[in-house]
Amino acid sequence: MQRNAPPFRADHVGSLLRPPALKEARAKRERGEITAETLRAVEDREIENAIRKQEDAGLKLATDGELRRSWYQFDFLKGLEGVELYQVAAGITFHGVKTKAESVRTVGRVGFSKHPHVEDFRFVKAHTRVMPKMTIPAPNMLHFRPGRSSISKTAYPDLEPFFDDAADASREAVRAFYDAGCRYLQFDDTTWAMMCDEREREHSRERGDEPDKLPAIYARMINRALEGKPADMAITLHSCRGNFRSTFIASGGYEPFAERLFNEVNVDGYFLEYDTDRAGGFEPLRFFPKGKKQLVLGLITSKFGALESKDDIKRRIDEATKYVALDQLCLSPQCGFASTEEGNVLSEDQQWAKLRMVVELADEVWG
Repeated sequence: MQRNAPPFRADHVGSLLRPPALKEARAKRERGEITAETLRAVEDREIENAIRKQEDAGLKLATDGELRRSWYQFDFLKGLEGVELYQVAAGITFHGVKTKAESVRTVGRVGFSKHPHVEDFRFVKAHTRVMPKMTIPAPNMLHFRPGRSSISKTAYPDLEPFFDDAADASREAVRAFYDAGCRYLQFDDTTWAMMCDEREREHSRERGDEPDKLPAIYARMINRALEGKPADMAITLHSCRGNFRSTFIASGGYEPFAERLFNEVNVDGYFLEYDTDRAGGFEPLRFFPKGKKQLVLGLITSKFGALESKDDIKRRIDEATKYVALDQLCLSPQCGFASTEEGNVLSEDQQWAKLRMVVELADEVWG
């Protein structure tokens, strides 16, 4: 019952802790002590090391750990036409901590042309023996947290063309990665889980949006981005409730949008956070389509280093099979280990032990 196509029985969301040598090189680059070329060489070396460790852990996929990025989402979004990174008054508030005071805003018509992430993917593909996986934010990530106030009213007096342009830019990105050899792409999309929390819905209203209307809009955006997707390319969607220095933003189960998310969004699989009771129970999985898609259960936490009990994880998988057939299930950590360059509060050794355990559990559960 193992799978030779993505998502795999043992999988992971994408980001990895930044090694000390990379952090040091990035700090030197910010101080102007080394060139961009020197920093790139350090990134190359550390990414090759990360790829080897993923392979050695027994994973059938490898990412670059997002080691070239500062943010999992903004580094991609700022590379789109009409989008820029800028300084804001305050960072995103997690429980007890704030991120750097940065965000993105739309200053012109959104588009996709030459993007550095395509070359980043080619590097991974050239250096791995397993399937290279690429991660990018879903098109709606350009809207949800920045909100209407961050979108130029000169470029977009009405939001409908903005939604279309953002989706079309993602569709062009899908094609560019495919042409570069990518057959496993993941949309990182926190919006669904965030909209299960009333506080986040209120923040959305404060930004000038109508959260009750957003799920239908976002489903349409993602589906537009997937139009024409080649049949031999798997695209998954990952949704969580925030991940910064082992903290979180939102709480609440998937019930409000599960039926739409599982049945109207045309991805091949879902990575869902399920490591704590903040994600609610498995009951919303009753809407999961039988035999059509894969569901990757995020039962292993990436936020802390202590290893979970294998028996506890197996019991949780068994509970999920009340709603989704075992053959449609896979296993992963609930999120990346470093959604931003700061990383979660655990060691690299603990990170690799978590990923090895995912592989071991997948072998024990699926054979």
